[in-house]
Amino acid sequence: MTTPGEEMHALVERLYPLCRSITGDGVRATLDIVGEYIPLQVHEVPTGTRVLDWTVPQEWNIRDAYVADASGRRVVDFAASSLHVLGYSVPVAATLPLSELRGHLHTLPEHPTWVPYRTSYYTPEWGFCLTQETLDALPDGDYEVRIDSTLADGHLTYAEHVVPGEVADEVIVSCHVCHPSLANDNLAGVAVAVHLARELAERTPYHTYRFVFAPGTIGAITWLARNAERIDRVKHGLVLACAGDRGRLTYKRSRRGDAEIDRVMRYVLETSGRPHHIKEFTPYGYDERQYCSPGFDLGVGSLSRTPYAGYPEYHTSADNPDFVSPEAMEDTLAVCREAFAVLDRDRRYLNLSPYGEPQLGRRGLYDSLGGRSDAKQAQMAMLWVLSLSDGEHGLLDVAERAGLPFDTVADAADALRAAGLIKA
Repeated sequence: MTTPGEEMHALVERLYPLCRSITGDGVRATLDIVGEYIPLQVHEVPTGTRVLDWTVPQEWNIRDAYVADASGRRVVDFAASSLHVLGYSVPVAATLPLSELRGHLHTLPEHPTWVPYRTSYYTPEWGFCLTQETLDALPDGDYEVRIDSTLADGHLTYAEHVVPGEVADEVIVSCHVCHPSLANDNLAGVAVAVHLARELAERTPYHTYRFVFAPGTIGAITWLARNAERIDRVKHGLVLACAGDRGRLTYKRSRRGDAEIDRVMRYVLETSGRPHHIKEFTPYGYDERQYCSPGFDLGVGSLSRTPYAGYPEYHTSADNPDFVSPEAMEDTLAVCREAFAVLDRDRRYLNLSPYGEPQLGRRGLYDSLGGRSDAKQAQMAMLWVLSLSDGEHGLLDVAERAGLPFDTVADAADALRAAGLIKA
């Protein structure tokens, strides 16, 4: 029987070969595969559509690309890896001497066996990415250059999956789907989001969970522009990226710094004992910077393992399925699961018997603890919940102040509410 980590890794491997960009058929093919795992509502936004301060660009698609030597041998071949072409390259059909071609070739001299990932989204350009070893081995002479691509009016594509909750207040989980053949950035985040959505659908969560699969930057901006009138429903959010490497977990706070998701992630990471790092917000990174922009100011943080640009393999061919591990993705999933469990159970309650301590014994509350191994802890949790149920403190406040496990506190609140001693 496969583990969740193995299932997520298999999804990464399946998505890895596809040539994704900020628009085009690679994004659609990616969402088609994701749609086999969870139902998706796919949105197509036409080229030229104004989205906040941006405009949806032309759609880019590519069928083939190569650099061939005088014998016709392809020394750089898009069919071998989608990273070999500069993203959004304009079409080219030419024969060029190597001296002229070099200006369009991108390598990583410090990692001579790796292929870099490069793009030119908003400037008409063309180019190829290859290993430094390959470039060093090319003799002088003429080379046939071919990029069979199109830049034409089309659409920007993004998708949503919604898990309905008891309330309309939403938690958004966002991940980008615009990078070609990069396993950690971005496919591990996509895989964790898919599995998390499937888990949440097995029960009815308290919040409504909205999963957004969109191209980075322009996709999140488009989603915000198209949802501005209902953005007040979004109470919490998490951007998932770089979710599968073997590094320690890293949480980046929202711009607010004190949003509930910030408190919950800190609590879960600290109490779990996992190696982790909590970073302050910066306006650079992934799409948390769009959700946290001052006009929206949403409580959205970002969860990753090693942060973007924090590992040598970042944006290179070395970020392949071997670089991510099932165990790391499963650990990232577990942290999301634990954090959302706290979000869903964290409430403010009002003590309905606030004058003196209510008699718990005659309500059977002490008897209910008899078979519990943590009976003393559970009893203290009841007393703490009663003490802090003043409409001002939530259950996370209680857990932190009392030094008790959150689940124990939440269970105590459920018992007290069932006994009619507190109300939300």
